[in-house]
Amino acid sequence: MYQISPSNHAIETSAALVHMLNTKGIGDYIGEGISQLAHSLQAAHLAAENKADEETILAALLHDIGQFLPAAEVKSIAHEVQIMRASGNDDSEDGGSVGRVGHEKIGAEYLLRLGFSRKVGMLVGSHVAAKRYLCAVDPAYHGALAEASKKSLVFQGGPMEAEELTRWGAEPWCEDMCRLRRWDDGAKVVGLTVPAADAYRGMMEEHLTRSPGGVSL
Repeated sequence: MYQISPSNHAIETSAALVHMLNTKGIGDYIGEGISQLAHSLQAAHLAAENKADEETILAALLHDIGQFLPAAEVKSIAHEVQIMRASGNDDSEDGGSVGRVGHEKIGAEYLLRLGFSRKVGMLVGSHVAAKRYLCAVDPAYHGALAEASKKSLVFQGGPMEAEELTRWGAEPWCEDMCRLRRWDDGAKVVGLTVPAADAYRGMMEEHLTRSPGGVSL
């Protein structure tokens, strides 16, 4: 069987992800006047501007990658993630739950399979739950949400409470997960010029070379 070297895997995977962002992200970002691509690039730019580490910047860039995947791949990953969660093998903040698997969990699992670090996967997989956490600990955050976001909060489970809130607050990357969520919220500026997806290719290659794994796209 032909084996892909770590360096080739990193180069090919990074190029494929940049291509996916540039081609699949041209549709409108739901409820906003910008594209999915522009939203992702703005989130990454905000992370970089705020001196975030490499893993957090990459998570910001790729946080919605689950929205871009082919339907067949989404279905396959969602099915496998459901099985892991039902059996208790999922170590995310809602491990053991068999509820609906959203784009954030699908994206996280996809990136982990490609060889991205556990931190990148955790940040991508938590960017929806982080909204629930912030609504619980910061009343001003909830008050500043758009009406559409407040409505979606209800379907996402509402603000965290009790044990879930305590457990989430104790996560080692809780601060970074919350920062990513705030950048996600702020990455909706129409007409803002930021670096293109290709500007992050070298960062992705270096990250994947240091943390090889998964299979090439």
